[in-house]
Amino acid sequence: MPVARQGLLLGAAAYVLWGLSVLYWPLVEPTGAIEILALRVLFSPIAVGLLLLAMGRARRVAEILRKPRELGLLTLAGVLTSANWALFIWASTNGHVVDASLGYFITPLVSVALGVAVLRERLRPGQWAAIGLGAGAVAVLTAAYGGLPWIALGLAATFGLYGLIKKHLDVGAVEGLMVETAVLFPFAAVYTIVLQTSGQATFGHVSLGNTLLGVGSGFVMMAPMLLFNAAATRVPLSVVGMLQFIEPIVQFLLGVLVFREVMPAVRWAAFALLWAALAMLTAEGVRRRSRAGAGARRAPPRSARSSRTASSAVRDQGETP
Repeated sequence: MPVARQGLLLGAAAYVLWGLSVLYWPLVEPTGAIEILALRVLFSPIAVGLLLLAMGRARRVAEILRKPRELGLLTLAGVLTSANWALFIWASTNGHVVDASLGYFITPLVSVALGVAVLRERLRPGQWAAIGLGAGAVAVLTAAYGGLPWIALGLAATFGLYGLIKKHLDVGAVEGLMVETAVLFPFAAVYTIVLQTSGQATFGHVSLGNTLLGVGSGFVMMAPMLLFNAAATRVPLSVVGMLQFIEPIVQFLLGVLVFREVMPAVRWAAFALLWAALAMLTAEGVRRRSRAGAGARRAPPRSARSSRTASSAVRDQGETP
C-alpha cells in the first residue's frame, strides 16, 4: 500500500477513535465529570509516559522542563485542555453530544478569528464569509435556545486557544501532552484525596468495572495518539488537518443516531450554515495551497529570487499561514 494512503487511513482511524470516545464517558457513571477529569489527569502521565518510553522520546520531556517559557506555556495549555476535557465529558454524560460536536465544528472558525485578533493575520474574502456564516449559525442557535450555546462555544474557545499556544511551541505532540498532564497531576491528586477522605468519591467504591473504567480514562487516548503520530509522518500536515472534521462528524452521528438527541428544524438550519462555512473555509485553503504549489513550480532560480526587496519579504511573511 502506498505510504500516502497508509497515512490517510491511519489519520482517519485516529479521528474516528477520538470521535467514538464520546461513548466511553457515560460508561464511567455514576462518577461525575470533574472526578473523571481528575482520574484522567492522574492516569494520563502514566499512559503517556509508557508511550514516550516506547517511542524513545523521554529525554525530550526533560529538555522542555529546563525551559521556563515552554514550561509556562504548556502549563497554560494544560489548564485549557483540562477545561475542554471537563466540558466535553460533562456534555457526553448529560445529553449534549450534538452540542459537543458543534463546538468542534466551530473550532476551525475560532482559530481563524484568533489569527486575526491575536496574530494580526489578513483574511481573504472567502475566509471572512466563512466566519460570517459561522456567526450566523451561532445567532440562530442563540435565538432557538434563548441564550448562547455555551457548551459549543466553551469547547471551541478552549480548544482554539489551546491550538494558538501550541502554534508557538516547537515540541512534539506526545511530549507536550506529557508535560500538560504532569503539571496538573498534583492538583488532581489533592482533589481525589479530598473526595476519598470526605466520602464523596465513587472511584473504588462502586464496582470493579467502574474502577477499571476510571483507570482507563487516562489510557483511552493512547491508540488514537499513536495512529495520529504515525499518520503525521506519512502525509502533509495540511491533509491531517482536513481529516480533523471526521471527529465532530462521528460525534454528531452518535448524538443523533445513538443517543437520540432531538434535532428540531432550527438546529438543522444552524448546522447547515456551519457546514457551509466550513466548506468555504476548506475550499479557500485548497485554492491557496494550489496557488502556492503552482507559484513554487514557476519560481525563478535562487539568484533571481535574492533580488527581492526587504519590504516585499516582510510583506510576504505577514500572509495568513
